[in-house]
Amino acid sequence: MLRLAPTAERFSIAIPEAALKDLRQRLALTRWPAEPADAAWQYGSNGHYMRRFLQRWQNGFDWRHWEARLNAFEHYRVKLKRPDTATLQNVHVMLERGSGDQPRPLLITHGWPGSIFEFVDVVERLAHPERFGGKAEDAFTVICPSLPGYGFSMPLDKPIGPRAIARLWRDLMVDALGFGRFFVQAGDWGSIVSSWLGIDHAAHVAALHLNMVPLRPPLDKSSAPLSEAEKTWILRTKKIAANESGYHAIQSTKPSTLGYGLSDSPAGLAAWIVEKFHGFARAPIEQDPPFAMDHVIANIALYWLTGTAASATWIYWAARQTGDLAMQPGQFVTPPTAFLLPPWDLVPPPPKGWLERGYNLVRRQDLERGGHFVAMEQPERFVADVQDFFKRQSL
Repeated sequence: MLRLAPTAERFSIAIPEAALKDLRQRLALTRWPAEPADAAWQYGSNGHYMRRFLQRWQNGFDWRHWEARLNAFEHYRVKLKRPDTATLQNVHVMLERGSGDQPRPLLITHGWPGSIFEFVDVVERLAHPERFGGKAEDAFTVICPSLPGYGFSMPLDKPIGPRAIARLWRDLMVDALGFGRFFVQAGDWGSIVSSWLGIDHAAHVAALHLNMVPLRPPLDKSSAPLSEAEKTWILRTKKIAANESGYHAIQSTKPSTLGYGLSDSPAGLAAWIVEKFHGFARAPIEQDPPFAMDHVIANIALYWLTGTAASATWIYWAARQTGDLAMQPGQFVTPPTAFLLPPWDLVPPPPKGWLERGYNLVRRQDLERGGHFVAMEQPERFVADVQDFFKRQSL
Protein backbone atom coordinates (compact mmCIF):
# COMPACT_ATOMS: atom_id res chain seq x y z
CA MET A 1 0.00 0.00 0.00
CA LEU A 2 1.23 3.47 -0.86
CA ARG A 3 2.65 5.33 2.15
CA LEU A 4 4.13 8.67 1.17
CA ALA A 5 7.11 9.78 3.24
CA PRO A 6 7.08 13.31 4.72
CA THR A 7 9.86 14.21 2.27
CA ALA A 8 7.49 13.80 -0.70
CA GLU A 9 6.37 17.30 -1.70
CA ARG A 10 3.24 17.57 -3.87
CA PHE A 11 3.28 20.09 -6.73
CA SER A 12 1.58 20.97 -10.02
CA ILE A 13 3.37 21.70 -13.27
CA ALA A 14 3.00 25.38 -14.20
CA ILE A 15 5.47 26.72 -16.75
CA PRO A 16 5.59 30.56 -16.62
CA GLU A 17 4.01 32.34 -19.57
CA ALA A 18 7.23 34.32 -20.01
CA ALA A 19 9.09 31.09 -20.79
CA LEU A 20 6.55 30.21 -23.49
CA LYS A 21 6.83 33.69 -25.00
CA ASP A 22 10.62 33.47 -25.06
CA LEU A 23 10.38 30.07 -26.76
CA ARG A 24 8.12 31.39 -29.51
CA GLN A 25 10.48 34.30 -30.13
CA ARG A 26 13.47 32.00 -30.43
CA LEU A 27 11.60 29.74 -32.83
CA ALA A 28 10.71 32.77 -34.99
CA LEU A 29 14.42 33.60 -35.28
CA THR A 30 15.51 30.14 -36.44
CA ARG A 31 18.45 30.13 -38.87
CA TRP A 32 18.06 27.31 -41.36
CA PRO A 33 21.01 25.14 -42.38
CA ALA A 34 21.88 24.12 -45.93
CA GLU A 35 20.62 20.70 -46.99
CA PRO A 36 21.42 18.46 -49.97
CA ALA A 37 18.88 18.74 -52.77
CA ASP A 38 17.95 15.06 -52.60
CA ALA A 39 17.64 14.92 -48.80
CA ALA A 40 15.03 12.72 -47.22
CA TRP A 41 16.14 11.42 -43.80
CA GLN A 42 19.43 9.80 -44.77
CA TYR A 43 21.41 12.88 -43.68
CA GLY A 44 19.51 13.35 -40.43
CA SER A 45 16.46 15.47 -39.62
CA ASN A 46 14.65 16.31 -42.86
CA GLY A 47 14.33 20.01 -43.68
CA HIS A 48 10.78 19.87 -45.04
CA TYR A 49 9.56 18.06 -41.95
CA MET A 50 11.50 20.35 -39.61
CA ARG A 51 9.97 23.48 -41.16
CA ARG A 52 6.49 22.07 -40.55
CA PHE A 53 7.52 20.91 -37.08
CA LEU A 54 8.96 24.24 -35.93
CA GLN A 55 6.11 26.22 -37.46
CA ARG A 56 3.67 24.04 -35.55
CA TRP A 57 5.68 24.42 -32.34
CA GLN A 58 5.75 28.20 -32.71
CA ASN A 59 2.18 28.92 -33.82
CA GLY A 60 -0.10 25.92 -33.35
CA PHE A 61 1.16 23.79 -30.48
CA ASP A 62 -0.70 24.21 -27.18
CA TRP A 63 1.65 23.55 -24.26
CA ARG A 64 -1.11 24.19 -21.74
CA HIS A 65 -3.08 21.26 -23.16
CA TRP A 66 -0.17 18.89 -22.60
CA GLU A 67 0.63 20.45 -19.23
CA ALA A 68 -2.96 19.72 -18.21
CA ARG A 69 -2.59 16.12 -19.36
CA LEU A 70 0.37 15.72 -17.03
CA ASN A 71 -1.42 17.49 -14.19
CA ALA A 72 -4.23 14.95 -14.43
CA PHE A 73 -1.83 12.78 -12.43
CA GLU A 74 -0.17 13.45 -9.07
CA HIS A 75 3.33 14.95 -9.03
CA TYR A 76 5.87 14.88 -6.21
CA ARG A 77 9.41 15.98 -5.53
CA VAL A 78 11.34 13.59 -3.30
CA LYS A 79 14.83 14.17 -1.91
CA LEU A 80 16.95 11.01 -1.97
CA LYS A 81 20.60 10.43 -1.06
CA ARG A 82 22.80 9.63 -4.05
CA PRO A 83 24.80 6.44 -3.43
CA ASP A 84 27.76 7.68 -5.46
CA THR A 85 28.24 11.10 -3.82
CA ALA A 86 26.13 10.90 -0.62
CA THR A 87 24.49 14.21 -1.61
CA LEU A 88 20.76 14.77 -1.89
CA GLN A 89 19.13 14.38 -5.29
CA ASN A 90 15.75 15.87 -6.09
CA VAL A 91 13.63 13.28 -7.94
CA HIS A 92 10.36 14.06 -9.67
CA VAL A 93 7.66 11.38 -9.58
CA MET A 94 4.45 11.25 -11.60
CA LEU A 95 1.99 8.97 -9.85
CA GLU A 96 -1.48 7.57 -10.51
CA ARG A 97 -3.18 5.54 -7.77
CA GLY A 98 -4.82 2.45 -9.23
CA SER A 99 -8.44 1.37 -8.96
CA GLY A 100 -9.75 -1.11 -6.45
CA ASP A 101 -8.58 -2.10 -2.99
CA GLN A 102 -5.23 -3.64 -3.90
CA PRO A 103 -3.66 -2.05 -6.97
CA ARG A 104 -0.18 -3.44 -7.55
CA PRO A 105 2.79 -1.04 -7.60
CA LEU A 106 4.37 -0.64 -11.05
CA LEU A 107 7.54 1.41 -11.54
CA ILE A 108 7.93 2.68 -15.13
CA THR A 109 11.14 4.37 -16.29
CA HIS A 110 11.77 6.28 -19.51
CA GLY A 111 15.04 6.94 -21.34
CA TRP A 112 16.61 9.41 -23.78
CA PRO A 113 15.33 11.18 -25.85
CA GLY A 114 12.05 10.28 -24.20
CA SER A 115 10.48 11.50 -20.97
CA ILE A 116 7.38 10.94 -18.87
CA PHE A 117 5.47 12.04 -22.00
CA GLU A 118 6.19 8.58 -23.43
CA PHE A 119 3.60 7.21 -21.02
CA VAL A 120 0.72 9.71 -21.13
CA ASP A 121 -1.36 7.33 -23.26
CA VAL A 122 -0.80 4.27 -21.06
CA VAL A 123 -0.85 5.42 -17.42
CA GLU A 124 -4.64 5.64 -17.14
CA ARG A 125 -5.07 2.33 -18.94
CA LEU A 126 -2.71 0.64 -16.50
CA ALA A 127 -4.16 2.30 -13.39
CA HIS A 128 -7.83 2.03 -14.33
CA PRO A 129 -8.34 -0.90 -16.72
CA GLU A 130 -12.08 -0.99 -16.00
CA ARG A 131 -12.44 2.30 -17.91
CA PHE A 132 -11.19 0.54 -21.04
CA GLY A 133 -13.13 -2.71 -20.91
CA GLY A 134 -10.85 -4.48 -18.43
CA LYS A 135 -11.12 -5.48 -14.77
CA ALA A 136 -10.34 -3.27 -11.78
CA GLU A 137 -8.50 -6.13 -10.10
CA ASP A 138 -5.83 -5.85 -12.80
CA ALA A 139 -5.06 -2.24 -11.82
CA PHE A 140 -1.62 -0.87 -11.00
CA THR A 141 -0.58 2.11 -8.98
CA VAL A 142 1.74 3.60 -11.57
CA ILE A 143 4.94 5.29 -10.40
CA CYS A 144 6.73 7.13 -13.19
CA PRO A 145 9.85 9.06 -12.10
CA SER A 146 11.93 11.38 -14.25
CA LEU A 147 15.54 10.27 -14.50
CA PRO A 148 17.97 12.58 -12.65
CA GLY A 149 18.77 15.54 -14.87
CA TYR A 150 15.51 15.16 -16.81
CA GLY A 151 12.32 17.20 -16.49
CA PHE A 152 11.72 18.20 -12.89
CA SER A 153 14.37 15.86 -11.39
CA MET A 154 16.68 18.81 -10.93
CA PRO A 155 19.14 20.20 -10.10
CA LEU A 156 21.75 17.61 -11.03
CA ASP A 157 25.20 18.77 -9.97
CA LYS A 158 27.22 15.82 -11.32
CA PRO A 159 26.55 13.02 -13.84
CA ILE A 160 25.03 9.87 -12.38
CA GLY A 161 25.08 6.41 -13.92
CA PRO A 162 22.27 3.88 -14.27
CA ARG A 163 23.48 1.60 -11.48
CA ALA A 164 23.45 4.45 -8.98
CA ILE A 165 20.01 5.49 -10.26
CA ALA A 166 18.80 1.96 -9.58
CA ARG A 167 19.69 2.49 -5.92
CA LEU A 168 17.78 5.79 -5.97
CA TRP A 169 14.76 3.95 -7.40
CA ARG A 170 15.03 1.32 -4.67
CA ASP A 171 15.01 4.06 -2.04
CA LEU A 172 12.16 5.86 -3.81
CA MET A 173 9.93 2.79 -3.93
CA VAL A 174 10.77 1.27 -0.55
CA ASP A 175 11.60 4.20 1.72
CA ALA A 176 9.72 7.14 0.18
CA LEU A 177 6.60 5.34 -1.10
CA GLY A 178 6.43 2.32 1.19
CA PHE A 179 6.46 -0.52 -1.36
CA GLY A 180 8.56 -3.44 -0.15
CA ARG A 181 7.96 -5.32 -3.40
CA PHE A 182 6.98 -3.96 -6.79
CA PHE A 183 6.84 -4.65 -10.52
CA VAL A 184 9.12 -2.90 -13.00
CA GLN A 185 8.63 -1.88 -16.64
CA ALA A 186 11.07 0.06 -18.80
CA GLY A 187 12.76 0.71 -22.12
CA ASP A 188 15.90 2.54 -23.24
CA TRP A 189 17.93 3.84 -20.24
CA GLY A 190 15.07 2.71 -18.06
CA SER A 191 15.77 -0.90 -19.05
CA ILE A 192 19.40 -0.48 -17.98
CA VAL A 193 18.42 1.07 -14.65
CA SER A 194 15.77 -1.62 -14.13
CA SER A 195 18.23 -4.40 -14.90
CA TRP A 196 20.52 -3.11 -12.14
CA LEU A 197 17.50 -3.10 -9.84
CA GLY A 198 17.09 -6.78 -10.68
CA ILE A 199 20.76 -7.46 -9.89
CA ASP A 200 21.47 -5.29 -6.85
CA HIS A 201 18.01 -5.07 -5.27
CA ALA A 202 16.32 -8.26 -6.42
CA ALA A 203 14.60 -8.79 -3.07
CA HIS A 204 12.33 -5.85 -3.86
CA VAL A 205 11.69 -6.56 -7.55
CA ALA A 206 8.87 -9.04 -8.08
CA ALA A 207 9.26 -9.15 -11.88
CA LEU A 208 10.51 -7.08 -14.81
CA HIS A 209 8.97 -6.26 -18.19
CA LEU A 210 11.42 -4.70 -20.66
CA ASN A 211 11.02 -3.50 -24.23
CA MET A 212 14.69 -3.07 -25.15
CA VAL A 213 17.65 -5.45 -25.14
CA PRO A 214 19.54 -3.93 -22.16
CA LEU A 215 22.72 -4.97 -20.32
CA ARG A 216 25.38 -6.92 -22.17
CA PRO A 217 25.74 -10.29 -20.43
CA PRO A 218 29.09 -11.43 -19.03
CA LEU A 219 31.21 -13.09 -21.68
CA ASP A 220 34.36 -14.73 -20.37
CA LYS A 221 36.07 -18.11 -20.34
CA SER A 222 33.36 -19.55 -18.11
CA SER A 223 30.55 -18.49 -20.45
CA ALA A 224 29.00 -20.79 -23.00
CA PRO A 225 30.52 -20.26 -26.48
CA LEU A 226 28.63 -17.91 -28.77
CA SER A 227 26.36 -19.67 -31.23
CA GLU A 228 26.58 -18.91 -34.94
CA ALA A 229 23.23 -17.11 -34.65
CA GLU A 230 24.59 -14.94 -31.83
CA LYS A 231 27.73 -14.12 -33.80
CA THR A 232 25.66 -13.10 -36.83
CA TRP A 233 23.37 -11.00 -34.63
CA ILE A 234 26.32 -9.20 -32.99
CA LEU A 235 27.67 -8.24 -36.43
CA ARG A 236 24.23 -6.98 -37.48
CA THR A 237 23.90 -4.97 -34.27
CA LYS A 238 27.30 -3.36 -34.80
CA LYS A 239 26.33 -2.42 -38.36
CA ILE A 240 23.16 -0.71 -37.15
CA ALA A 241 25.11 1.07 -34.40
CA ALA A 242 27.65 2.36 -36.90
CA ASN A 243 24.86 4.19 -38.75
CA GLU A 244 22.69 5.26 -35.81
CA SER A 245 24.86 5.84 -32.74
CA GLY A 246 26.91 8.93 -33.57
CA TYR A 247 24.90 10.78 -30.94
CA HIS A 248 26.03 8.20 -28.38
CA ALA A 249 29.70 8.86 -29.08
CA ILE A 250 29.20 12.60 -28.55
CA GLN A 251 27.00 12.39 -25.47
CA SER A 252 29.25 9.84 -23.77
CA THR A 253 32.47 11.81 -24.34
CA LYS A 254 31.84 15.57 -24.71
CA PRO A 255 28.27 16.25 -23.56
CA SER A 256 28.95 19.80 -22.38
CA THR A 257 30.09 20.91 -25.82
CA LEU A 258 26.83 19.71 -27.33
CA GLY A 259 24.90 21.21 -24.42
CA TYR A 260 25.49 24.79 -25.52
CA GLY A 261 23.60 24.27 -28.76
CA LEU A 262 20.82 22.20 -27.18
CA SER A 263 20.29 24.79 -24.44
CA ASP A 264 20.41 27.90 -26.62
CA SER A 265 18.43 26.90 -29.72
CA PRO A 266 15.02 25.21 -29.61
CA ALA A 267 15.39 24.46 -33.32
CA GLY A 268 18.74 22.78 -32.67
CA LEU A 269 17.30 20.78 -29.79
CA ALA A 270 14.32 19.74 -31.91
CA ALA A 271 16.50 18.59 -34.82
CA TRP A 272 18.76 16.61 -32.47
CA ILE A 273 15.81 14.74 -30.95
CA VAL A 274 13.40 14.53 -33.90
CA GLU A 275 15.98 12.56 -35.86
CA LYS A 276 15.91 9.93 -33.12
CA PHE A 277 12.13 9.63 -33.32
CA HIS A 278 12.73 8.74 -36.95
CA GLY A 279 15.91 6.67 -36.65
CA PHE A 280 15.11 4.84 -33.41
CA ALA A 281 11.77 3.85 -34.90
CA ARG A 282 13.65 2.73 -38.04
CA ALA A 283 11.19 4.60 -40.27
CA PRO A 284 11.94 4.45 -44.03
CA ILE A 285 14.12 7.35 -45.19
CA GLU A 286 11.32 8.72 -47.38
CA GLN A 287 8.72 8.75 -44.57
CA ASP A 288 8.14 11.00 -41.55
CA PRO A 289 8.44 9.68 -37.97
CA PRO A 290 5.49 7.42 -37.06
CA PHE A 291 4.20 9.62 -34.23
CA ALA A 292 1.70 12.44 -33.83
CA MET A 293 3.68 15.65 -34.28
CA ASP A 294 2.24 17.34 -31.18
CA HIS A 295 3.23 14.37 -29.01
CA VAL A 296 6.85 14.67 -30.15
CA ILE A 297 6.76 18.44 -29.69
CA ALA A 298 5.47 18.01 -26.13
CA ASN A 299 8.32 15.64 -25.34
CA ILE A 300 10.92 18.07 -26.71
CA ALA A 301 9.22 21.07 -25.10
CA LEU A 302 9.63 19.41 -21.70
CA TYR A 303 13.40 19.35 -22.19
CA TRP A 304 13.41 22.99 -23.28
CA LEU A 305 11.07 24.40 -20.67
CA THR A 306 12.82 22.66 -17.77
CA GLY A 307 16.30 23.53 -19.02
CA THR A 308 17.41 19.89 -18.99
CA ALA A 309 18.52 19.32 -22.60
CA ALA A 310 22.18 19.34 -21.55
CA SER A 311 22.00 17.49 -18.21
CA ALA A 312 19.88 14.72 -19.73
CA THR A 313 22.89 13.66 -21.81
CA TRP A 314 25.17 13.25 -18.80
CA ILE A 315 23.97 9.70 -18.14
CA TYR A 316 25.85 8.65 -21.28
CA TRP A 317 29.11 10.07 -19.91
CA ALA A 318 28.52 8.49 -16.51
CA ALA A 319 27.73 5.05 -17.93
CA ARG A 320 30.91 5.14 -20.02
CA GLN A 321 32.99 5.96 -16.94
CA THR A 322 31.40 3.36 -14.67
CA GLY A 323 30.98 0.50 -17.14
CA ASP A 324 27.28 0.28 -16.27
CA LEU A 325 26.27 -1.07 -19.69
CA ALA A 326 27.64 -4.57 -19.09
CA MET A 327 27.32 -7.22 -16.43
CA GLN A 328 30.39 -8.65 -14.81
CA PRO A 329 30.98 -12.38 -14.27
CA GLY A 330 28.64 -13.69 -11.60
CA GLN A 331 26.01 -10.98 -12.09
CA PHE A 332 22.53 -12.05 -13.15
CA VAL A 333 19.02 -10.55 -13.17
CA THR A 334 17.22 -13.05 -10.95
CA PRO A 335 13.59 -11.80 -10.86
CA PRO A 336 11.30 -13.24 -13.58
CA THR A 337 11.76 -11.15 -16.70
CA ALA A 338 9.64 -10.63 -19.81
CA PHE A 339 10.69 -8.93 -23.04
CA LEU A 340 8.42 -7.23 -25.56
CA LEU A 341 10.72 -6.52 -28.49
CA PRO A 342 9.93 -4.44 -31.58
CA PRO A 343 11.50 -5.55 -34.87
CA TRP A 344 12.96 -2.12 -35.66
CA ASP A 345 15.18 -0.79 -32.92
CA LEU A 346 18.76 0.23 -32.25
CA VAL A 347 19.33 -3.30 -30.98
CA PRO A 348 17.40 -5.85 -33.05
CA PRO A 349 15.71 -8.81 -31.33
CA PRO A 350 18.49 -11.27 -30.44
CA PRO A 351 18.57 -14.98 -31.17
CA LYS A 352 17.59 -17.55 -28.60
CA GLY A 353 20.16 -17.89 -25.88
CA TRP A 354 21.43 -14.30 -25.71
CA LEU A 355 18.90 -12.93 -23.22
CA GLU A 356 19.12 -16.10 -21.13
CA ARG A 357 22.81 -15.36 -20.50
CA GLY A 358 21.94 -12.49 -18.18
CA TYR A 359 18.25 -12.69 -17.33
CA ASN A 360 15.79 -15.07 -15.72
CA LEU A 361 13.81 -15.09 -18.94
CA VAL A 362 10.30 -16.46 -18.49
CA ARG A 363 8.58 -14.81 -21.44
CA ARG A 364 9.44 -13.18 -24.74
CA GLN A 365 7.12 -11.57 -27.28
CA ASP A 366 8.43 -10.27 -30.60
CA LEU A 367 6.22 -7.57 -32.11
CA GLU A 368 5.38 -7.76 -35.80
CA ARG A 369 5.89 -4.02 -36.34
CA GLY A 370 7.14 -0.89 -34.66
CA GLY A 371 10.30 0.51 -33.17
CA HIS A 372 11.95 1.83 -30.05
CA PHE A 373 9.14 3.87 -28.43
CA VAL A 374 6.62 1.07 -27.93
CA ALA A 375 4.39 2.82 -25.36
CA MET A 376 4.02 5.83 -27.70
CA GLU A 377 3.69 3.96 -30.98
CA GLN A 378 1.55 1.02 -29.84
CA PRO A 379 -0.02 1.97 -26.48
CA GLU A 380 -2.82 -0.60 -26.54
CA ARG A 381 -0.49 -3.46 -27.44
CA PHE A 382 1.98 -2.29 -24.81
CA VAL A 383 -0.64 -2.17 -22.06
CA ALA A 384 -2.09 -5.56 -22.97
CA ASP A 385 1.30 -7.25 -22.75
CA VAL A 386 2.21 -5.57 -19.47
CA GLN A 387 -1.13 -6.56 -17.94
CA ASP A 388 -0.96 -10.13 -19.20
CA PHE A 389 2.55 -10.73 -17.93
CA PHE A 390 2.21 -9.24 -14.47
CA LYS A 391 -1.12 -10.92 -13.74
CA ARG A 392 0.86 -14.18 -13.97
CA GLN A 393 3.40 -12.95 -11.38
CA SER A 394 3.02 -12.53 -7.64
CA LEU A 395 4.26 -9.86 -5.27
